[in-house]
Amino acid sequence: MQLAEFSRFHRRHVARLDDVLALWPPGLPTRSGIDAAVGALQATHSLPVALRRVRNGLMLRLIEQDVLEGAPLQDVCRCISDMAESAIAHALQLAAAELEARHGVPRTAEGAAAQFLVVGMGKLGGAELNVSSDIDLVFVYDQDGETDGAAPVSNFDYFAQMVRRIVPLLSDMTADGFVFRVDTRLRPNGDSGPQVVSLAMLEEYFQVQGREWERFAWLKSRVVSPLPSSQAQVAEHALEAVVEPFVWRRYLDFAMLEALRGLHRQIRAEATKRAVARPERANDVKLGRGGIREIEFIVQLLQIVRGGRMPQIRSRSTLQALQLLAEAGLLPADTAAKLAESYVFLRRLEHRIQYLDDAQTHSLPGDDADLEHLAQAMGPALLAAHPQVKRATCALLRELDAVREFVAGEFDALLHAGPRCLGCKKPAASIEELRHNLAKAGFAGEASHARLKAMEQSPRYAALTEAGRTRMLRVIERGIALAANSRDPDLTLSRLLDVLEAIGRRETYLAFFAEQPQALLRLVGVLEASRWAADYIKRNPMVVDELLDAPHERFSAQSCIDYCASQRARLLKRATWDAGEGLDILRRAFHTELFRILVRDLGGQLSVEQVADELSALADAVIGQAIQWCWADMPRRHRERPAFAVIAYGKLGGKELGYGSDLDLVFLFDDPDPDALERYAAFARKLVWWLTAATPAGGLFEIDTRLRPNGNAGLLVTSLEAFGQYQLGRGSNTAWTWEHQALTRARFCAGDAAIGQRFEAIREQALRMPRDASALREEILAMRRKVREGHPNRTALFDIKHDEGGMVDVEFAVQALVLAHASKHAELAADIGNIALLQNAEQQGLLPVGIGRGAADAYRRLRKLQHQARMEGASQAAHIAPESVAAERAAVRALTEAVFGAPSQACAGSGGAPERRLGAAHG
Repeated sequence: MQLAEFSRFHRRHVARLDDVLALWPPGLPTRSGIDAAVGALQATHSLPVALRRVRNGLMLRLIEQDVLEGAPLQDVCRCISDMAESAIAHALQLAAAELEARHGVPRTAEGAAAQFLVVGMGKLGGAELNVSSDIDLVFVYDQDGETDGAAPVSNFDYFAQMVRRIVPLLSDMTADGFVFRVDTRLRPNGDSGPQVVSLAMLEEYFQVQGREWERFAWLKSRVVSPLPSSQAQVAEHALEAVVEPFVWRRYLDFAMLEALRGLHRQIRAEATKRAVARPERANDVKLGRGGIREIEFIVQLLQIVRGGRMPQIRSRSTLQALQLLAEAGLLPADTAAKLAESYVFLRRLEHRIQYLDDAQTHSLPGDDADLEHLAQAMGPALLAAHPQVKRATCALLRELDAVREFVAGEFDALLHAGPRCLGCKKPAASIEELRHNLAKAGFAGEASHARLKAMEQSPRYAALTEAGRTRMLRVIERGIALAANSRDPDLTLSRLLDVLEAIGRRETYLAFFAEQPQALLRLVGVLEASRWAADYIKRNPMVVDELLDAPHERFSAQSCIDYCASQRARLLKRATWDAGEGLDILRRAFHTELFRILVRDLGGQLSVEQVADELSALADAVIGQAIQWCWADMPRRHRERPAFAVIAYGKLGGKELGYGSDLDLVFLFDDPDPDALERYAAFARKLVWWLTAATPAGGLFEIDTRLRPNGNAGLLVTSLEAFGQYQLGRGSNTAWTWEHQALTRARFCAGDAAIGQRFEAIREQALRMPRDASALREEILAMRRKVREGHPNRTALFDIKHDEGGMVDVEFAVQALVLAHASKHAELAADIGNIALLQNAEQQGLLPVGIGRGAADAYRRLRKLQHQARMEGASQAAHIAPESVAAERAAVRALTEAVFGAPSQACAGSGGAPERRLGAAHG
């Protein structure tokens, strides 16, 4: 097509800017090419003239490359954004030179040069300006002070003068036009606020007055032109440290939904007013229904809601963000792809509208000829996509309608902004009203009435804002309906109210459940299934974020490590990393993954063995990460990585970890440094603190180190050589038999892998030492009696773990088999778990046929019952009716008789430190 027929701007300027166009090679100019062109024109023109001529020449080149050559949208947007950044940089340099000559250099109180940052917002921040766009700017300086010249002024006055020079230089209309219209209304307090703000003023504004819609604006913020200075990067990081916590919250932020609904209603209302006042601009491809703004809202809302917990989805670019959201599973891949296609179509159309007259408009032209030219400028693919029509205008309007309907549908679905159900029941206005509705929902007793009454009178409910109470009532009303279908409605509702009271202090969680009925449904399911889960959620309310999506994938240690690494990298970039941040990141990662395991467990997706495997792998990953960060936080490190390993005993060693289990750990080192013992003892103490300290992000583990050589009387850390001598009986200080029993459930779990391999070799050698069978039998039976005496059962119920015929009997029998026969059967020394070892012993003929497999099945059943009791709130001992496990107890008795020659009876014996330490090894 002929550009002169299509673009009046092109027709007016094409013959007047040959000198500018000649400065660039064919294609779209780069940022350096734009800078060079401005510099070349300054030889014969003032800076304002040079900038305007370069900008107009760039517009001509954009029209030619976009319409005739089909330049990609991203390249067109990048090019006009480069022009904006170049113009701002040149204007900034000129203004700074003029002001420094008069007032000197602005200084901080410490005497350093104060830094001035021009922050690009909106499309400039995202490097996706449209070709006739305004540029939204906020001006920030880092610190107060005054200039050092002969006529000193405050830094505030100095930078305010700079703004007053920069804005007109860019936006004033002259005979050569303008460079960019500048909008500064996104600064704190808008038009009523100062034109420039310090970082301290900006931070205070965010904390005290920052509104929800401003978070969308600052999401795309980017420093586009600092003054050249070695301190500029420091100032940029300081700005990022102020902006990031305002934009990105550490929890899922569904309170934004209502704010966005209000903002969107306002935008649509204004678009409607404009359409009524000026019908020729009614067809707005940006602000109208299904337009560009709604795609941007979809992207930004998902980012704001999730980005605090998922830094990987943060991007200022709309197209890149769509791809990241799809990769993160927050948008279906086909939806994200179609939204991207729609965005490109609408932006290309927007550009062609603006190419007509270089006007900042987004509405289809009312003139038929202009509309036809516009449609033809969209390219032949448009007609090809609609072969049933002959005119380009008809094809354009059909395509536009289809795109808008798709975008509007996705947007309304995300915001639940579709038509309201006029016949639906009005939501409850008070807790008293909810109490009246309990009977209708099927709650016949008084328990739920009393619980609701208690909530109504609680200080936490009274402290809620009006919006918070409305959300709370909405969630409770839905919760009542869901709890009514549970096995015990009163119990389920009571647990739900307990959780809501605990998390209600952060009203965004109420917004989360009010906006996400599927998440509330999953929460009620979890609460119905487990008292332990209910208590866990009350202690760690941030985990409710994970209820948004039904978890399917198994735990991956690498995903936990990757999360920790990405969070640390982000904080290092901001220069805000410290040990406290590390502690919180570890805890957030741990509780996120633990809750995902818990939800899948309660949903019946995992067996008890799989739960234990995943919890053990999670503990290994967290300990490994803690070792890295804790070592990095050690003063006077003598090597880059510690020659240090953590050995897991007991439940973690046997990969039978349960929810809330303690960790039995032993610390080994192998380092020739003369001060190694002192260094690693200090490191181990610090590591234990990293793993046990409670922070606002929760706790991790309780740690028991009594299984180290010589127990509490021994050193917290042991050299690998000394550990080997102790376990292998070399020297005067050697391991007891019960310590070799504990060694059967020990493994390297984190730290230096080379030390781990050498430990495994020592372990195997110790377990395979020849032993006197009769003496071994008596020692193990004596220790079993002592352990049982330490856990008396004074009820008529069966203690699944400690009573005769229970889990500990199986564990002692397995340990006896390993220590008695591993010298000839090497496979028994493998750390493969009690069930596999029992099956292996039977296969090797060490147990009668059926005994090993029967005991293994019984042990699996007892573990499952113990797990279920734990989920129902049993703190330690799990008791059940003896008759319910008669078959399992018989299978365990058969095992103990086969291993020891007679059933394991509880005999009199004295207590002492060894059995308490061995008790730790048995969890």
